[in-house]
Amino acid sequence: MELENYFDFVQEDVIRIKGNRIDIEIVLEDYLEGASPEETLLRYPTLSLEKIHATILYYLAKTEEVEAYLERVRQLDEAAEQEQLRNPSPFVVELRERFAKASQELLEAKRKSIEPVDVL
Repeated sequence: MELENYFDFVQEDVIRIKGNRIDIEIVLEDYLEGASPEETLLRYPTLSLEKIHATILYYLAKTEEVEAYLERVRQLDEAAEQEQLRNPSPFVVELRERFAKASQELLEAKRKSIEPVDVL
């Protein structure tokens, strides 16, 4: 079987492991951080050990090409994160406001509970 048959090449910057919604960078991130294929399988039990090995082998066979792919994905992820910080969705804005309010209420409650007591 050709290695490419293990993957769905969805777009230039999206390569998924066939039969899953897991992109190859997920498996390769584990591999490059020193995880064994078996450890990756424990993290992503919907994958098979065969598909994990195929992903690693694809990386080893086409290192330069896959490294370029991984760098593009990292840049896209970073750009998306920066965009999200600059223009958060209404849901995120509301969540931040609720969190700030709850934090303030907790801080006020803590201050009240530790006010000094005049014992004289």
